[in-house]
Amino acid sequence: MTLRDFKKDVEYFVGEFVDDCTLFLNVNPDKDTVKIAEVLDDAVDLYNDMKDRANAKVEKAARKSWFAGLRKEMFERVDALYERLSEIVAGKNEE
Repeated sequence: MTLRDFKKDVEYFVGEFVDDCTLFLNVNPDKDTVKIAEVLDDAVDLYNDMKDRANAKVEKAARKSWFAGLRKEMFERVDALYERLSEIVAGKNEE
């Protein structure tokens, strides 16, 4: 995996999550927008963190494993964001 491929993956998967949140807000204007905004903030933080870490200087021999680890972490964190969004959609964390 190359730096370019990883950055494209980050943009795609985090971008899709942001699109899903926006769609949810447009379809459900009565839901708690504050909670969705918090999840969106975390998605932006994930995007920035992954981009910054991808630009770190890594020895050429270790790049493949470095990007594999980053990619795995990105998917885990995106999954966690989707779980939080699902809880909001289901209304499980309403106060």
